[in-house]
Amino acid sequence: MAEPYDVLIIGGGPGGYVAAIRAAQLGFRTAVVEREHLGGICLNWGCIPTKALLRSAEVFHYFQHPEAYGLTAEKVGFDMAAVVKRSRGVSSQLNGGVGFLMKKNKIDVIWGEATISKPGEVKVVPPKKSVLGPPAPPPKGALGEGTYQAKNIIVSTGARPRALPGLEPDRKLIWTYFEAMVPDRMPKSLLVIGSGAIGIEFASFYRTMGAEVTVVELLPQILPVEDEEIAAHARKRFEKQGIRILTGAKVAKLDKGADDVTATVETSDGKTETIKVERVISAVGVVGNIENLGLEALGVKTERGVIVTDGVGRTNVKGVYAIGDVAGPPMLAHKAEHEGVICVEGIKGLPVHPMDKARIPGCTYCNPQIASVGLTEKKAREQGREIRVGRFPFSGNGKAIALGEPEGLVKTIFDAQTGQLLGAHMVGAEVTELIQGFVIAMNLETTEEELIHAVFPHPTLSEMMHESVLDAYGRVIHT
Repeated sequence: MAEPYDVLIIGGGPGGYVAAIRAAQLGFRTAVVEREHLGGICLNWGCIPTKALLRSAEVFHYFQHPEAYGLTAEKVGFDMAAVVKRSRGVSSQLNGGVGFLMKKNKIDVIWGEATISKPGEVKVVPPKKSVLGPPAPPPKGALGEGTYQAKNIIVSTGARPRALPGLEPDRKLIWTYFEAMVPDRMPKSLLVIGSGAIGIEFASFYRTMGAEVTVVELLPQILPVEDEEIAAHARKRFEKQGIRILTGAKVAKLDKGADDVTATVETSDGKTETIKVERVISAVGVVGNIENLGLEALGVKTERGVIVTDGVGRTNVKGVYAIGDVAGPPMLAHKAEHEGVICVEGIKGLPVHPMDKARIPGCTYCNPQIASVGLTEKKAREQGREIRVGRFPFSGNGKAIALGEPEGLVKTIFDAQTGQLLGAHMVGAEVTELIQGFVIAMNLETTEEELIHAVFPHPTLSEMMHESVLDAYGRVIHT
């Protein structure tokens, strides 16, 4: 029998492959079991390819408005097949990069579907399915079917789209994000169910590319996890672009035709309307992949469809750990990566701090972009905190105006007693690149004083971060 692995990870997504690399760095004999694609949903069907699509849409948007920059352009159009091909090519390149990292760090890749048959033992069988089409071929040099021993097993199996009864995706007329990323043609009209990050990103992409888009959200606010003020600003921008938004509404029924769908929508005031569209995207959240892993037989505790952990990846069963989407929200790639690192370092016996979910940033890459970290204004007030709130508009920033992006807002929230930065929220151009400044500040437990005395470069969008802090303390300069 082969020597047991020190760490065996089920799932080669962002959490899994990062955990594997860190384990190898720490001297562990390490393996990753993967059934479809190294890099997981994020790299192959989520974070990365959607950003490639959105980049194409952004460039197309600029082509449509050249006069705003003193330019001219004629016969502007797009080839949807080429747009999709570029997106898939980006994913393919990065997928190969993960494979290289596995070889570089001497990590065994085991190709197949895994079940924890008993403590310290994992059985792997050939993959039976793939996201779209037949199972992907195994990477060169990958191991396969067999029984493997491991001292520590980390479950990192990710999540899949949630399906609501009566609204189940059929991959033809009713899509999940998988089908929405590889359309065979551009639909003329589209209904998006759900206004979280996934739904709004696709609504933004398809609207920019010319589709008539309607978004239906059950809650009274789009982007429900975001600050109310930021979400309201974003909604106005979306509606200005021509996206129709129905909040406090639900899709009660979908009637499928030969090449279209008629949705029956019920609003909170008791009214009903029908909306006929060519395609529907179901973006009502995701659920953890906890089935068929042997967790029930082992007695691993699960709750609300995810595995319960202690903040450093440990489950209630010794030697079994969980990270990433399967370990609960927020279901974000960067959260999974960090969880993977602290989980493996905990196994090694290094001092680790439990994941602080309040300091995990969230980003939505629509137009306009949205980014946030920490408490919203509403949450801070609900906690009974006395707070100071600062705001600064993009219209007061020279770089934003020069870029032709004068619409947006940066908002900061501080504890009035201590000066602690409680939250930061942004909407506008490139805010997904700016938010990390506030994330670092929060992790360093920075107060308003340090931020006020920090010198921000000019001209940059980051100056608005500084001005929002100044505004919270009555010292704003440029408004």
